[in-house]
Amino acid sequence: MLFNKPFQVLCQFTGEPGQRTLAEFIRVPGVYAAGRLDADSEGLLLLTDDGALQHKITEPRFGHPRTYWVQVEGAIGEGALHQLASGLSIGDYKTLPCRARPIEEPALPARVPPVRFRKNIPTSWIELTLQEGRNRQVRRMTAAVGFPTLRLVRCGIGTLTLNELAPGQWRDLTAAEVGELKKRRP
Repeated sequence: MLFNKPFQVLCQFTGEPGQRTLAEFIRVPGVYAAGRLDADSEGLLLLTDDGALQHKITEPRFGHPRTYWVQVEGAIGEGALHQLASGLSIGDYKTLPCRARPIEEPALPARVPPVRFRKNIPTSWIELTLQEGRNRQVRRMTAAVGFPTLRLVRCGIGTLTLNELAPGQWRDLTAAEVGELKKRRP
């Protein structure tokens, strides 16, 4: 399944009282998230009941690129984009090279609650495509180059995209889409 995870929803089916979880949106038994998105991130999440497929999606050596739209605080320039693309140290490891480019603000539904607005500080949007996905990696990368993340939306995994799927909506993957995920080789 392909799910557009809303902001402040956990990537699990159970949580503490008051926490929003996948169970609020998906009532299909036996499926589990193939990968994670932090509660404060939004966007594409894959779910499956196939353990081998889940492993193939989440194991970095299979190279499923993940694409993110990232709103950052400040007017990001070519120097910072080059640093992001080249790979950089973010604490305990160095990121792999990735694709980083500026983009126009994507046509996304308004986030609830909205991203904080500061009259005197501009924001920028970038698109990052990573081959890896460590804990809070995108947020740590943008902070390391001096541009904290304000909004983070995963818009693609491999050839799969959100398209017109609204936050909280999901759809089944087609047989061809599942086949594409399964055929990746390390």
